[in-house]
Amino acid sequence: MEVMKCICRMRRDGIIIVDDGPSEAEGGAMEDSRRCPFDEKRERELRETEKKSSRNTKHWLLILNCLLVIVGNVSGPILLRCYYLHGGNRKWLTSWLQTAAFPIILIPISASLIINQSSSSSSNTKPSLSHLLINPTLFFGSVLIGALFGANSFLFALGLSYLPASTSALLMATQLAFTSVFAFFLVKQKFKAYTVNSVVLLTLGCVVLGFHVNGDRPSGVSKGEYASGFVITLGAAALLGFTLPLIELVYAKASTKVVTYGLVMQVQFVAALVATLVCTVGMIVNNDFQAISREAQAYGLGETKYYLVITFAALGFQAMVLGNLGVVFCSTSFFSGVLLSLLLPIQQVFAVIFFKEKFNAEKGMSLVLALWGFASYFYGEYKHLKKRRHRSSSTAENGSLSEP
Repeated sequence: MEVMKCICRMRRDGIIIVDDGPSEAEGGAMEDSRRCPFDEKRERELRETEKKSSRNTKHWLLILNCLLVIVGNVSGPILLRCYYLHGGNRKWLTSWLQTAAFPIILIPISASLIINQSSSSSSNTKPSLSHLLINPTLFFGSVLIGALFGANSFLFALGLSYLPASTSALLMATQLAFTSVFAFFLVKQKFKAYTVNSVVLLTLGCVVLGFHVNGDRPSGVSKGEYASGFVITLGAAALLGFTLPLIELVYAKASTKVVTYGLVMQVQFVAALVATLVCTVGMIVNNDFQAISREAQAYGLGETKYYLVITFAALGFQAMVLGNLGVVFCSTSFFSGVLLSLLLPIQQVFAVIFFKEKFNAEKGMSLVLALWGFASYFYGEYKHLKKRRHRSSSTAENGSLSEP
Protein backbone atom coordinates (compact mmCIF):
# COMPACT_ATOMS: atom_id res chain seq x y z
CA MET A 1 0.00 0.00 0.00
CA GLU A 2 1.38 3.37 -1.04
CA VAL A 3 2.43 5.67 1.78
CA MET A 4 0.49 8.96 1.68
CA LYS A 5 2.16 12.34 1.86
CA CYS A 6 0.66 12.97 5.27
CA ILE A 7 3.40 12.26 7.85
CA CYS A 8 2.79 8.85 9.37
CA ARG A 9 4.20 8.03 12.77
CA MET A 10 4.43 4.37 13.77
CA ARG A 11 5.86 2.83 16.91
CA ARG A 12 7.84 -0.34 16.19
CA ASP A 13 9.67 -2.14 19.02
CA GLY A 14 9.84 1.10 21.00
CA ILE A 15 11.49 3.00 18.16
CA ILE A 16 9.55 5.82 16.51
CA ILE A 17 9.90 5.68 12.74
CA VAL A 18 8.89 8.84 10.92
CA ASP A 19 8.21 8.69 7.22
CA ASP A 20 8.63 12.24 5.94
CA GLY A 21 7.49 11.22 2.49
CA PRO A 22 9.48 12.05 -0.67
CA SER A 23 12.25 14.60 -0.85
CA GLU A 24 11.55 18.25 -1.63
CA ALA A 25 12.40 17.78 -5.30
CA GLU A 26 10.17 14.76 -5.62
CA GLY A 27 7.39 16.36 -3.61
CA GLY A 28 6.66 19.03 -6.23
CA ALA A 29 6.09 16.44 -8.93
CA MET A 30 4.02 14.08 -6.76
CA GLU A 31 2.02 16.70 -4.86
CA ASP A 32 -1.25 16.32 -6.72
CA SER A 33 -1.15 12.51 -6.97
CA ARG A 34 -0.46 11.93 -3.27
CA ARG A 35 -2.73 14.46 -1.61
CA CYS A 36 -4.56 13.45 1.50
CA PRO A 37 -8.21 12.54 0.77
CA PHE A 38 -9.22 14.58 3.79
CA ASP A 39 -7.59 17.69 2.28
CA GLU A 40 -9.34 17.13 -1.05
CA LYS A 41 -12.70 16.79 0.65
CA ARG A 42 -12.01 19.93 2.68
CA GLU A 43 -11.15 21.89 -0.48
CA ARG A 44 -14.34 20.72 -2.19
CA GLU A 45 -16.37 21.87 0.79
CA LEU A 46 -14.62 25.26 0.75
CA ARG A 47 -15.29 25.69 -2.96
CA GLU A 48 -18.95 24.82 -2.51
CA THR A 49 -19.20 27.29 0.39
CA GLU A 50 -17.65 30.05 -1.71
CA LYS A 51 -20.00 29.32 -4.62
CA LYS A 52 -23.02 29.38 -2.31
CA SER A 53 -21.89 32.65 -0.74
CA SER A 54 -21.38 34.18 -4.20
CA ARG A 55 -24.85 33.05 -5.31
CA ASN A 56 -26.46 34.51 -2.18
CA THR A 57 -24.66 37.83 -2.74
CA LYS A 58 -25.86 37.96 -6.33
CA HIS A 59 -29.41 37.17 -5.26
CA TRP A 60 -29.42 40.11 -2.84
CA LEU A 61 -27.87 42.38 -5.49
CA LEU A 62 -30.55 41.24 -7.94
CA ILE A 63 -33.31 42.12 -5.47
CA LEU A 64 -31.73 45.54 -4.80
CA ASN A 65 -31.43 46.33 -8.52
CA CYS A 66 -34.98 45.14 -9.18
CA LEU A 67 -36.18 47.61 -6.53
CA LEU A 68 -34.19 50.39 -8.23
CA VAL A 69 -35.79 49.51 -11.57
CA ILE A 70 -39.28 49.46 -10.04
CA VAL A 71 -38.91 52.86 -8.35
CA GLY A 72 -37.27 54.48 -11.37
CA ASN A 73 -39.51 52.95 -14.00
CA VAL A 74 -42.66 54.13 -12.25
CA SER A 75 -41.58 57.57 -11.03
CA GLY A 76 -39.46 58.72 -14.01
CA PRO A 77 -42.01 58.50 -16.86
CA ILE A 78 -44.87 59.71 -14.64
CA LEU A 79 -42.94 62.84 -13.59
CA LEU A 80 -41.83 63.43 -17.17
CA ARG A 81 -45.43 63.31 -18.36
CA CYS A 82 -46.34 65.69 -15.52
CA TYR A 83 -43.69 68.08 -16.86
CA TYR A 84 -45.29 68.04 -20.32
CA LEU A 85 -48.88 68.33 -19.12
CA HIS A 86 -48.32 71.54 -17.15
CA GLY A 87 -46.45 73.62 -19.68
CA GLY A 88 -43.04 72.01 -20.24
CA ASN A 89 -42.01 71.43 -23.86
CA ARG A 90 -38.19 71.16 -23.97
CA LYS A 91 -37.41 67.79 -25.58
CA TRP A 92 -33.64 67.89 -25.09
CA LEU A 93 -34.06 68.93 -21.45
CA THR A 94 -36.20 65.88 -20.69
CA SER A 95 -33.67 63.71 -22.54
CA TRP A 96 -30.87 65.23 -20.45
CA LEU A 97 -32.77 64.58 -17.23
CA GLN A 98 -32.78 60.82 -17.85
CA THR A 99 -29.02 60.54 -17.20
CA ALA A 100 -27.99 63.88 -15.64
CA ALA A 101 -28.03 62.55 -12.06
CA PHE A 102 -25.05 60.26 -12.79
CA PRO A 103 -22.67 61.99 -10.27
CA ILE A 104 -24.65 60.33 -7.46
CA ILE A 105 -23.11 57.01 -8.59
CA LEU A 106 -19.75 58.25 -7.27
CA ILE A 107 -21.01 57.51 -3.74
CA PRO A 108 -21.41 53.71 -4.18
CA ILE A 109 -18.29 53.56 -6.39
CA SER A 110 -16.19 55.21 -3.67
CA ALA A 111 -17.70 52.94 -1.03
CA SER A 112 -16.89 49.88 -3.16
CA LEU A 113 -13.24 50.94 -3.59
CA ILE A 114 -12.86 51.63 0.14
CA ILE A 115 -14.35 48.24 1.06
CA ASN A 116 -12.05 46.44 -1.40
CA GLN A 117 -8.98 48.21 -0.02
CA SER A 118 -9.90 47.53 3.61
CA SER A 119 -10.61 43.84 2.93
CA SER A 120 -7.33 43.54 1.03
CA SER A 121 -5.34 45.19 3.83
CA SER A 122 -6.84 42.80 6.38
CA SER A 123 -5.74 39.83 4.26
CA ASN A 124 -2.28 41.37 3.61
CA THR A 125 -2.85 41.59 -0.15
CA LYS A 126 -2.58 44.80 -2.11
CA PRO A 127 -5.02 45.07 -5.04
CA SER A 128 -3.79 46.66 -8.26
CA LEU A 129 -5.61 49.51 -9.97
CA SER A 130 -6.17 47.28 -13.00
CA HIS A 131 -8.23 44.98 -10.78
CA LEU A 132 -10.34 47.79 -9.30
CA LEU A 133 -10.89 49.98 -12.39
CA ILE A 134 -12.52 49.18 -15.73
CA ASN A 135 -10.23 48.00 -18.52
CA PRO A 136 -10.21 49.44 -22.09
CA THR A 137 -12.76 46.86 -23.30
CA LEU A 138 -15.28 47.88 -20.64
CA PHE A 139 -14.48 51.57 -21.11
CA PHE A 140 -15.12 51.69 -24.86
CA GLY A 141 -18.14 49.45 -24.42
CA SER A 142 -19.45 51.93 -21.84
CA VAL A 143 -18.95 54.80 -24.29
CA LEU A 144 -20.98 52.98 -26.94
CA ILE A 145 -23.71 52.13 -24.43
CA GLY A 146 -23.79 55.75 -23.28
CA ALA A 147 -24.24 57.04 -26.83
CA LEU A 148 -27.13 54.62 -27.34
CA PHE A 149 -28.66 55.66 -24.02
CA GLY A 150 -28.49 59.30 -25.11
CA ALA A 151 -30.28 58.54 -28.39
CA ASN A 152 -32.85 56.39 -26.60
CA SER A 153 -33.51 59.12 -24.04
CA PHE A 154 -34.29 61.64 -26.79
CA LEU A 155 -36.59 59.25 -28.67
CA PHE A 156 -38.47 58.33 -25.49
CA ALA A 157 -38.87 61.97 -24.42
CA LEU A 158 -40.01 63.04 -27.88
CA GLY A 159 -42.55 60.23 -28.12
CA LEU A 160 -43.89 60.89 -24.63
CA SER A 161 -44.54 64.54 -25.51
CA TYR A 162 -47.18 63.39 -28.03
CA LEU A 163 -48.64 60.39 -26.21
CA PRO A 164 -50.44 59.71 -22.91
CA ALA A 165 -48.21 58.08 -20.29
CA SER A 166 -50.28 54.87 -20.36
CA THR A 167 -49.99 54.51 -24.16
CA SER A 168 -46.26 55.23 -24.05
CA ALA A 169 -45.84 52.59 -21.34
CA LEU A 170 -47.71 49.99 -23.40
CA LEU A 171 -45.57 50.71 -26.45
CA MET A 172 -42.33 50.57 -24.46
CA ALA A 173 -43.38 47.12 -23.23
CA THR A 174 -42.66 45.83 -26.73
CA GLN A 175 -38.95 46.21 -26.00
CA LEU A 176 -39.15 42.62 -24.69
CA ALA A 177 -39.78 41.35 -28.22
CA PHE A 178 -36.84 43.37 -29.53
CA THR A 179 -34.67 42.27 -26.60
CA SER A 180 -35.40 38.62 -27.30
CA VAL A 181 -34.45 38.95 -30.97
CA PHE A 182 -31.21 40.84 -30.32
CA ALA A 183 -30.34 38.59 -27.36
CA PHE A 184 -30.63 35.57 -29.65
CA PHE A 185 -28.10 37.02 -32.11
CA LEU A 186 -25.75 38.85 -29.73
CA VAL A 187 -25.49 36.58 -26.67
CA LYS A 188 -27.01 33.34 -28.01
CA GLN A 189 -29.97 33.48 -25.64
CA LYS A 190 -31.77 30.14 -25.52
CA PHE A 191 -35.55 30.24 -25.73
CA LYS A 192 -38.11 27.81 -24.41
CA ALA A 193 -41.71 27.40 -25.50
CA TYR A 194 -43.04 29.54 -22.64
CA THR A 195 -40.55 32.30 -23.44
CA VAL A 196 -41.56 32.42 -27.10
CA ASN A 197 -45.22 32.45 -26.07
CA SER A 198 -44.65 35.46 -23.79
CA VAL A 199 -42.92 37.40 -26.58
CA VAL A 200 -45.77 36.68 -29.01
CA LEU A 201 -48.41 37.78 -26.50
CA LEU A 202 -46.62 41.05 -25.73
CA THR A 203 -46.24 41.78 -29.44
CA LEU A 204 -49.94 41.13 -30.01
CA GLY A 205 -50.71 43.56 -27.20
CA CYS A 206 -48.90 46.31 -29.10
CA VAL A 207 -50.74 45.42 -32.33
CA VAL A 208 -54.11 45.65 -30.57
CA LEU A 209 -53.17 49.04 -29.17
CA GLY A 210 -52.36 50.27 -32.65
CA PHE A 211 -55.96 49.68 -33.81
CA HIS A 212 -57.12 52.72 -31.86
CA VAL A 213 -54.35 55.26 -32.35
CA ASN A 214 -56.52 58.37 -32.09
CA GLY A 215 -58.94 57.45 -29.30
CA ASP A 216 -56.78 58.78 -26.45
CA ARG A 217 -55.03 61.62 -28.28
CA PRO A 218 -54.17 64.41 -25.81
CA SER A 219 -55.66 67.85 -26.40
CA GLY A 220 -53.44 70.07 -28.50
CA VAL A 221 -51.78 67.12 -30.25
CA SER A 222 -52.57 66.67 -33.95
CA LYS A 223 -53.19 63.30 -35.60
CA GLY A 224 -49.84 63.53 -37.34
CA GLU A 225 -48.01 64.26 -34.08
CA TYR A 226 -49.81 61.40 -32.34
CA ALA A 227 -48.86 58.98 -35.13
CA SER A 228 -45.27 60.28 -35.01
CA GLY A 229 -45.18 59.73 -31.24
CA PHE A 230 -46.43 56.18 -31.78
CA VAL A 231 -43.66 55.36 -34.27
CA ILE A 232 -40.95 57.19 -32.33
CA THR A 233 -41.79 55.36 -29.09
CA LEU A 234 -41.63 52.03 -30.91
CA GLY A 235 -38.19 53.11 -32.17
CA ALA A 236 -37.14 53.86 -28.59
CA ALA A 237 -38.34 50.39 -27.53
CA ALA A 238 -36.36 48.79 -30.35
CA LEU A 239 -33.21 50.72 -29.42
CA LEU A 240 -33.58 49.74 -25.77
CA GLY A 241 -34.10 46.14 -26.86
CA PHE A 242 -30.76 46.31 -28.68
CA THR A 243 -28.91 48.05 -25.84
CA LEU A 244 -29.74 45.52 -23.10
CA PRO A 245 -28.16 42.49 -24.87
CA LEU A 246 -25.25 44.73 -25.89
CA ILE A 247 -24.58 45.40 -22.19
CA GLU A 248 -24.51 41.66 -21.54
CA LEU A 249 -22.16 41.19 -24.50
CA VAL A 250 -19.79 43.88 -23.15
CA TYR A 251 -19.66 42.10 -19.78
CA ALA A 252 -18.90 38.80 -21.52
CA LYS A 253 -16.13 40.29 -23.69
CA ALA A 254 -14.32 41.66 -20.63
CA SER A 255 -12.55 38.31 -20.35
CA THR A 256 -9.32 39.64 -18.89
CA LYS A 257 -10.84 40.04 -15.44
CA VAL A 258 -13.79 39.13 -13.27
CA VAL A 259 -16.61 41.66 -13.70
CA THR A 260 -17.68 42.72 -10.21
CA TYR A 261 -20.60 44.91 -9.19
CA GLY A 262 -18.13 47.73 -8.47
CA LEU A 263 -17.06 47.60 -12.11
CA VAL A 264 -20.71 47.57 -13.19
CA MET A 265 -21.24 50.88 -11.37
CA GLN A 266 -18.18 52.30 -13.13
CA VAL A 267 -19.62 51.18 -16.47
CA GLN A 268 -22.85 52.94 -15.57
CA PHE A 269 -20.95 56.11 -14.60
CA VAL A 270 -19.10 56.28 -17.93
CA ALA A 271 -22.23 55.41 -19.95
CA ALA A 272 -24.35 58.03 -18.16
CA LEU A 273 -21.60 60.63 -18.57
CA VAL A 274 -21.47 60.04 -22.33
CA ALA A 275 -25.27 60.06 -22.64
CA THR A 276 -25.44 63.31 -20.68
CA LEU A 277 -22.80 64.89 -22.91
CA VAL A 278 -24.78 63.88 -26.01
CA CYS A 279 -27.95 65.48 -24.62
CA THR A 280 -25.99 68.53 -23.40
CA VAL A 281 -24.90 69.24 -26.97
CA GLY A 282 -28.55 69.05 -28.04
CA MET A 283 -29.57 71.44 -25.24
CA ILE A 284 -26.87 73.94 -26.20
CA VAL A 285 -27.89 73.88 -29.87
CA ASN A 286 -31.57 74.25 -28.90
CA ASN A 287 -30.88 76.97 -26.26
CA ASP A 288 -32.60 74.89 -23.57
CA PHE A 289 -30.36 76.09 -20.72
CA GLN A 290 -31.44 79.69 -21.26
CA ALA A 291 -35.11 78.64 -21.46
CA ILE A 292 -35.22 76.77 -18.14
CA SER A 293 -35.77 79.85 -15.95
CA ARG A 294 -38.49 81.25 -18.26
CA GLU A 295 -40.23 77.90 -18.45
CA ALA A 296 -40.12 77.54 -14.65
CA GLN A 297 -41.82 80.91 -14.15
CA ALA A 298 -44.63 80.03 -16.57
CA TYR A 299 -45.05 76.45 -15.32
CA GLY A 300 -48.63 75.52 -14.45
CA LEU A 301 -47.83 74.11 -10.98
CA GLY A 302 -45.51 76.93 -9.98
CA GLU A 303 -41.77 77.58 -10.18
CA THR A 304 -40.84 75.57 -7.07
CA LYS A 305 -42.74 72.48 -8.19
CA TYR A 306 -41.17 72.81 -11.63
CA TYR A 307 -37.69 72.30 -10.18
CA LEU A 308 -38.95 69.53 -7.90
CA VAL A 309 -40.50 67.67 -10.84
CA ILE A 310 -37.37 67.75 -13.01
CA THR A 311 -35.07 66.94 -10.03
CA PHE A 312 -36.99 63.87 -8.91
CA ALA A 313 -37.50 62.79 -12.53
CA ALA A 314 -33.71 62.83 -12.97
CA LEU A 315 -33.20 60.77 -9.79
CA GLY A 316 -35.90 58.30 -10.82
CA PHE A 317 -34.44 57.72 -14.27
CA GLN A 318 -30.94 57.33 -12.82
CA ALA A 319 -32.22 54.65 -10.44
CA MET A 320 -33.85 52.85 -13.36
CA VAL A 321 -30.74 52.91 -15.57
CA LEU A 322 -28.43 51.82 -12.74
CA GLY A 323 -30.87 49.07 -11.81
CA ASN A 324 -31.07 47.86 -15.43
CA LEU A 325 -27.29 47.43 -15.67
CA GLY A 326 -27.28 45.65 -12.32
CA VAL A 327 -30.07 43.28 -13.32
CA VAL A 328 -28.20 42.37 -16.53
CA PHE A 329 -25.07 41.72 -14.43
CA CYS A 330 -26.88 39.56 -11.86
CA SER A 331 -29.15 37.78 -14.36
CA THR A 332 -29.61 38.23 -18.12
CA SER A 333 -30.61 40.99 -20.51
CA PHE A 334 -33.81 39.08 -21.29
CA PHE A 335 -34.84 39.05 -17.63
CA SER A 336 -34.20 42.80 -17.51
CA GLY A 337 -36.56 43.21 -20.45
CA VAL A 338 -39.19 41.07 -18.75
CA LEU A 339 -38.92 43.13 -15.57
CA LEU A 340 -39.38 46.40 -17.47
CA SER A 341 -42.46 45.01 -19.18
CA LEU A 342 -43.78 43.62 -15.91
CA LEU A 343 -44.01 47.16 -14.51
CA LEU A 344 -46.47 48.11 -17.25
CA PRO A 345 -49.63 47.56 -15.13
CA ILE A 346 -48.24 49.74 -12.34
CA GLN A 347 -47.52 52.57 -14.78
CA GLN A 348 -51.03 52.21 -16.16
CA VAL A 349 -52.58 52.52 -12.72
CA PHE A 350 -50.56 55.62 -11.80
CA ALA A 351 -51.26 57.30 -15.16
CA VAL A 352 -55.01 56.77 -14.76
CA ILE A 353 -54.99 57.94 -11.11
CA PHE A 354 -52.85 61.07 -11.46
CA PHE A 355 -53.65 62.22 -15.01
CA LYS A 356 -57.26 60.96 -15.38
CA GLU A 357 -56.31 59.29 -18.65
CA LYS A 358 -58.86 57.17 -20.49
CA PHE A 359 -58.55 53.42 -20.18
CA ASN A 360 -60.38 52.18 -23.27
CA ALA A 361 -61.07 48.63 -24.45
CA GLU A 362 -57.92 48.46 -26.59
CA LYS A 363 -55.72 49.33 -23.60
CA GLY A 364 -57.56 46.78 -21.50
CA MET A 365 -57.01 44.05 -24.10
CA SER A 366 -53.35 45.05 -24.44
CA LEU A 367 -52.92 44.90 -20.67
CA VAL A 368 -54.51 41.44 -20.46
CA LEU A 369 -52.22 40.13 -23.21
CA ALA A 370 -49.21 41.64 -21.45
CA LEU A 371 -50.09 40.04 -18.11
CA TRP A 372 -50.70 36.74 -19.89
CA GLY A 373 -47.25 37.01 -21.44
CA PHE A 374 -45.63 37.71 -18.05
CA ALA A 375 -47.42 34.75 -16.49
CA SER A 376 -46.25 32.49 -19.32
CA TYR A 377 -42.64 33.59 -18.91
CA PHE A 378 -42.50 33.15 -15.15
CA TYR A 379 -44.28 29.79 -15.28
CA GLY A 380 -41.69 28.59 -17.77
CA GLU A 381 -38.85 29.87 -15.58
CA TYR A 382 -40.40 28.19 -12.54
CA LYS A 383 -40.56 24.82 -14.32
CA HIS A 384 -36.98 25.22 -15.58
CA LEU A 385 -35.69 26.11 -12.11
CA LYS A 386 -37.56 23.18 -10.54
CA LYS A 387 -36.11 20.76 -13.10
CA ARG A 388 -32.57 22.14 -12.58
CA ARG A 389 -32.82 21.81 -8.79
CA HIS A 390 -34.03 18.22 -9.16
CA ARG A 391 -31.11 17.46 -11.47
CA SER A 392 -28.62 19.08 -9.08
CA SER A 393 -29.93 17.13 -6.08
CA SER A 394 -29.75 13.88 -8.07
CA THR A 395 -26.15 14.64 -9.05
CA ALA A 396 -25.23 15.42 -5.46
CA GLU A 397 -26.75 12.16 -4.22
CA ASN A 398 -24.93 10.13 -6.87
CA GLY A 399 -21.67 11.86 -5.98
CA SER A 400 -22.05 11.13 -2.28
CA LEU A 401 -22.80 7.47 -2.99
CA SER A 402 -19.74 7.10 -5.22
CA GLU A 403 -17.34 8.48 -2.56
CA PRO A 404 -15.29 5.79 -0.74
